[in-house]
This record gives sequence, C-alpha cells and structure tokens, in this order.
Amino acid sequence: MSHKFFIVTFLAACIVCVFGMLAIPLIDIDAAQYASMSREMASSGNYLQLYDLGADYLDKPPLLFWFSSLSIQLFGVHDWAYRLPSILCLGLALWSTYRFTILYYNKLTAELAVLVLATSQAFILMAHDVRCDTMLMGFVTFSIWQLAAWYHSNIWRHFVLAFIGIGLGMLTKGPIALVVPGISFAFHFLLQRNWKQFFRWEYILGIVIVALLLIPMSIGLYQQYDLHPGKIIHGVPIQSGLRFYYWTQSFGRYTGENVFNEMNHFTFLLENMLWSFLPWIFIFLTTLVLSVKDLIKAKCKLQSHEEFITVGGFILTYCMLARSQAQLPHYIFVVLPLAAIVTAKGLQQIYFSEGFLKLKKIFLYFHGIIFSLLWVVLLAIVFFVFTDMPLYVKVLAVLATLYFWYLLLLKQTKLPKFIVVALYTIIGVNLFLNTSFYPKLLKYELGVSAASFINQNKLPKNNIYLYEIDESRALHFYGNHSFERIFDSTHLKPNQILITKASNYPALQQKFSASTILYRDAYFGVSMLTLPFLNPATREKEVTPYIIVALNK
Repeated sequence: MSHKFFIVTFLAACIVCVFGMLAIPLIDIDAAQYASMSREMASSGNYLQLYDLGADYLDKPPLLFWFSSLSIQLFGVHDWAYRLPSILCLGLALWSTYRFTILYYNKLTAELAVLVLATSQAFILMAHDVRCDTMLMGFVTFSIWQLAAWYHSNIWRHFVLAFIGIGLGMLTKGPIALVVPGISFAFHFLLQRNWKQFFRWEYILGIVIVALLLIPMSIGLYQQYDLHPGKIIHGVPIQSGLRFYYWTQSFGRYTGENVFNEMNHFTFLLENMLWSFLPWIFIFLTTLVLSVKDLIKAKCKLQSHEEFITVGGFILTYCMLARSQAQLPHYIFVVLPLAAIVTAKGLQQIYFSEGFLKLKKIFLYFHGIIFSLLWVVLLAIVFFVFTDMPLYVKVLAVLATLYFWYLLLLKQTKLPKFIVVALYTIIGVNLFLNTSFYPKLLKYELGVSAASFINQNKLPKNNIYLYEIDESRALHFYGNHSFERIFDSTHLKPNQILITKASNYPALQQKFSASTILYRDAYFGVSMLTLPFLNPATREKEVTPYIIVALNK
C-alpha cells in the first residue's frame, strides 16, 4: 500500500466526518442532552456542579461539559462548537493509534490501523453523535501509547503524559479510563513473565497525578451532594456524590447498586459490533482467534519483542463490560483502537503476504454480498424513503453503486480488492448518509424545527413553554434557552406561547378562544426508527403533529 493511497483515503474519511460534524443536527437524546447541558454551563458560568435544565445531574463526569461549554463560549451556540473538542479527541485517538502501532510493528501496519479506525462505522458516527465515549476513546488510547513509550524508553515525559491521559479519561467517563490501560498492560506483562513491571514505585506518583486532576470534580461533587445528602437521582436518594462517582456508577453495575439494568447478556456488545465495526469486523474476529491460537501454541508465553496489549486489552475489556448489568452499544467503543490494530495485523498478514488464497476468496465473496446490500439499502433510502431527494443525489447514488460493482467484478486491482471495495463502500455510503439522509431525517426532530422557527421569528423565549409534549434537549440547545414546562392546565395564562401537540388545540381554544397557531409541523423520535416511519406511505401515521400557539382570550 503506497503512502499516497493512505493519505488520500484518510483525507476522504476525514471529509466524511467533517460533513457529519457540520451538516447533521444533534440527535436526541444523549448528544442533544449533553449539548444542552454544555450550553447551560456556558450560560451560568458554574463549572463545578452539573445541571440539566436546572436539575441536579450525576450520571457523567464533567470534562465533556467543561470543554464543550468553553468551545460554545468561544464560537457561539452551534452544534459544531459543541462537537469540536470531541472531534479533536478523535484526532488524538488516530494519532495515538499510529504512534503505538509503530512501537511494535512496521509503518504499513500503523497506516492500516489508522485507516481501519477512521473508516469503521462507529468512528464515523462518533464524529456527529458525540457522547462521552468519543472523548474517552482519545484519552484512553493516548494513555496506552504513552505508557508503552515509557516502558520502552523510561523517559519521564511519557510517564507523566500517560497518567494525565488517564486522569482526563476519568474526568470524561470514570474509572474505566484507568481500568482499560491497567488490565491491558497487566495481562501483557503476565504473559511475558515480566514481574518487575508490577511493582514499580512510579505508579504511586502516577496515582498522585490522577488524583490532582480529579480534585476540581471531587470538590464539585462534594459541594453538590455530600453537603446536601438525600437528593433524589433516578428515584434513588444519593448520600454521597463522591461514592457514586468512584464506586456506584462503575462497579455498582456488577454489585447491583446501580439503578440501570438493561441489555445485560454477554454477547450484546459483540452483536452490535457486527454493524459498528463494519467493514472490518470479520477480519478482526478472524485475527483475534488466530492470535489467541498462536498464544496457546506458545504455551501462553510472549517473547520480549511481542505485544499482547491490543488483543488482551480488547478481550479483557470486553469480558468486563459484557458482565455489567447495564450495557449500551457504544460502551465498547473505548477499545476500538485496539481492535483496529489487531485488524491491521490481520490485513497485513492475509493481504500483504503470500498465501491465504482460500481465505481471501471467502472474505471477498462474503463481504461482496454485505457491501452490495449496503449499496442497495442506500439506493432504497435515496429513491424510496425520502422521495424528495434532489435529482443529482439520485444520479450520483446510482453511479456510485455501479462503480462499486465495477470494482467488485474487476479482475485485478493495484491493491487487494477487499481493502479497495471495503474503503470505497464505507466512505461512499457514509458520504451520502451524512450529506443527504441524516439532514432529511433530523428535520423530524421537534427541537430542530421548533427552535428554527422561534429564532427566525424572534419570539420572546421567556414566554414560551412546553405543554403536554415530549421533551427535546435539542430545543433547549438550538433555542439557546432553557424552556420551562407547564404540567397543569390551571397554570395556563393569556399571552403565553405554547409548544404542544396539535391534538391539544381544541381544548386550548375552549379556554382561550382567540388563540393563534403560529407554526405547525410534525415530529418523530428519530433515534428509534421504525419501518412504518421509513415508508412514506405510512409515515404520516407515525409522526406526531405539533403546534406553536399563542394563547389569547
């Protein structure tokens, strides 16, 4: 693989991510909620305590909100401003992946690892659906690289930076930022029989560095919760915010202390990796199995020049997360850089060396079917899901699909055909999704459409209320205001402006006969897509009409 091909393909993947960052509105619930909280923090100037629409918030540490609120203060209330710090952390993850890989392997493997990570479906989604895991991935990967560099060179700079990365990761999503590097290197040294690495005095200094970084957050937790015990969070009284952060939120998922209990079967994360780590998932799983097999053949002992940080780190992290009583698909994203390095090793071994002819054919035929289905799905989206797609989008989609089949049927390519069609598919399909599908889809979000009308018409935001309608954090973000909710009809007053379901209008008219509908639209919870919604013939039955109405007698 030439360096030129690497650069061009990498830039193409970056362009797709940038389009996602700039063109796609925030998606309810998580990303829009975090953006709304960041805007709220920037507005209040309170950086020690976390609030969500004025209510105490304890689910996540503050670093994402700190960085995003600073970005919003610098650049204004824009979705890209909220995303910018996390996007920079994705860049940190890519750079750290490259630098870690080059410590143990050659330049080809390092470049392949970067391409695999940058073109995995999860990575592309993380560029616009920004959650804490986006930033966490960057800091954890950085800390693993710096630790490896320290073990290689014994240079203090790497040691300090490694534990700064761990501390920042803990400020992003808790103790997992310490656990992942810890178990990755511990298993590696165990297999090397390198016992002295377990007992280095420098670790004490590392813990001190982490502890110093955690002081501001700990002060905020103590002030917000420990000084005011008994606050109700998710229906449970919280006696100590410090205990919740350092124990309940992470380890409580295993003890049963955490209130969440969902998606807790062992294969849940693997099942979701079938789509989140496309187009590389089957290469990765094959390489993972072969790596474990080779280790068993070597009687579970590594040579001094070998590394098992990536394979072991992924397996142990997966097993730890898979035993949790609460799982979500993005929890595994923290170790996708490790998976990318493992995959790169497999790609180099299978496609850039002699042999594996039968395996190459199997992978090509199997993935040819999968990639073809992805292009067919894209055509279905362009032509049938949103029939008002511009003509040029439809033409380009057809041409892109035809070119894919041309590449697939081509007898010879300069690079391994599987790599070519995989990269072309994931970049091409996501380019269409990010520039055409998602912007169309997210017009059905309540917050996007309602906030746009409010801002364009300069309605008095202090006089606008939500009434008997679903919550939308995107509304508070794009509206640059925390809109209050009215729960009781007795609190309705003349001259108020309501955002409410259209079905409530007859009852409102009975009480406020001169009420005027200012805006009318329909919304749908796009994070939970259904086939009836995607079908234009049945979509109207799935959406909920809503209105912005001025109350007048």
